[in-house]
Amino acid sequence: MSEQTFVQQLVQESLPVWEKCLHSEFLTHLADGTLDEACFKGYIVEDSLYLREYAKVFAWGMTKAKDMQTIRTYYSLLSFVNESEDAARLHYLKHFGLTDEGIQSLPLRPENRAYVDSMIEAAKNGEGAAECMMACLPCMLSYGWIFQKLLEEKPSVQDTLYGALVVDYADKGYEAACRDWAAFAEKVCEGLSDERLARCREIFHACSAHELNFWAMAASPRSDL
Repeated sequence: MSEQTFVQQLVQESLPVWEKCLHSEFLTHLADGTLDEACFKGYIVEDSLYLREYAKVFAWGMTKAKDMQTIRTYYSLLSFVNESEDAARLHYLKHFGLTDEGIQSLPLRPENRAYVDSMIEAAKNGEGAAECMMACLPCMLSYGWIFQKLLEEKPSVQDTLYGALVVDYADKGYEAACRDWAAFAEKVCEGLSDERLARCREIFHACSAHELNFWAMAASPRSDL
């Protein structure tokens, strides 16, 4: 049995938290088709505001990049967020009679604000790409893991309003993208000091915990929509 890589270790250590995300109230109801549409509407708005702030994490990463390849990787991540994740999100916003422009003035709820602030702080105050990727990876990798599991357990979710979201994150294209991003994270963590690796581990686990808080928040609808 081969030894786990650093990122594989982080994922393994975070799986209990991701399991809790998978079986959170919001995702349980989404999977069985009983989710209140008002909660899903709030989630789509919250996720849209989250992705705007998420993009800023890569901006901080770019300012500390020491080579063009790192900048290209951040650019590819930004492009993925803009092109792939935006497509389904904009579809749902339209379904609810909302626009991306129209929701930008809405505040992030406290759990969401705490999460994005944590990510941005890690990228802003970290030494470079390692800290930036540790902040971003839990969202990327947990979504792939969670929605693949959800689809396996409840394949009928594909035929609900929420099917497009689930399939987007459970498909092979997203899985392949996650492998590429994880490989980049492995590369930038190679040869780091024990102290810096410990900080990276701390960031990854903190952001996984924020993911759980985000899903818990999503079980209640926003009061301003």
